[in-house]
Amino acid sequence: MKFIEKRVRERGYPPTVREIGEAVSINSTSVVNYNLNKLVKEGFITRSKKISRGIGLPRLQEVPMRLVNEVVPVPMVGQIVAGEPALLPGDDFVYAEADSPIPVPLMLIGNNDPAQVFALTVNGQSMIDAMIDEGDIVILKRQDVAHNGDTVAAWLTERGETTLKRFFDEGERIRLQPANPTMQPIYVDKDKIQIQGKVLAVLRRVD
Repeated sequence: MKFIEKRVRERGYPPTVREIGEAVSINSTSVVNYNLNKLVKEGFITRSKKISRGIGLPRLQEVPMRLVNEVVPVPMVGQIVAGEPALLPGDDFVYAEADSPIPVPLMLIGNNDPAQVFALTVNGQSMIDAMIDEGDIVILKRQDVAHNGDTVAAWLTERGETTLKRFFDEGERIRLQPANPTMQPIYVDKDKIQIQGKVLAVLRRVD
């Protein structure tokens, strides 16, 4: 508990199971999990399987800590193509505990549940006019519906491909519109697309 609290105060987000084991000299992650579950049962911590580093400290919620209040750890789950759709290995929307989640300002997430937020690295320049460039990180909220104009991560089921585009419902089909005048929109039948998430924010590294 002391180690978890110390890390939360220092970083603004909790440690991984592996980091806890190293700090308390326990080599087995299953033993760490066993003890964490005991702490959950006694009400000392909470745990969420839907978010990386999903340990919560209820007794610290009333303590005014700048980092806890202003940042939240968001798991990086892979890449998404902002160009022509490309086949990506595996399921980029299912993730295990990340070693290095991205600390994201809470103001960028708004009132959304942090457990439903994830990050992807952008590959391609089809959204360049929407200020989303190759190498940027997009922060998304998990959802399976979209409204016209939303920038979404879309899984094209028939092609087995994923892409980042603006969503438009045109009745019998969906138009996935790039924000790049040199690229053409993608048209897909409604039963051949799954919305995986809506973009909330974009992060860019400035060299």
